[in-house]
Amino acid sequence: MKLKLDENLGERGREILASAGHDVATVPAQGLQAAGDEQLIGDCLREKRGLVTLDLDFANPFRFQPSRYPGIAVLRLPRKPSKEDLLFAVRTLAAALTRESLAGRLWIIEVGRVRVFQEETEED
Repeated sequence: MKLKLDENLGERGREILASAGHDVATVPAQGLQAAGDEQLIGDCLREKRGLVTLDLDFANPFRFQPSRYPGIAVLRLPRKPSKEDLLFAVRTLAAALTRESLAGRLWIIEVGRVRVFQEETEED
């Protein structure tokens, strides 16, 4: 899968996902550190890349409707996270991506689990 890692995820996070077979771009490598949320998600849409971030703003499905994007994965870490907490969350994401696609979905990655936001569909 094509992914874009937000600026706070580091090189080791990129390495974990790339070694799992994903095409990974990073916000710092693309010079987007000062980009706002709308610009960042717009770039993901144009590049057809799922966004991987710690930014909880992207966990709001009313602001960023998951079905409109190539996928959003928000990593939720403990209040005082260690580097290992972050890497564990990235590994949890990598494992989940082997089972199903992120495309058009919102995943909240927590310690050892993935919560999937289900959009309600209108019935005719």
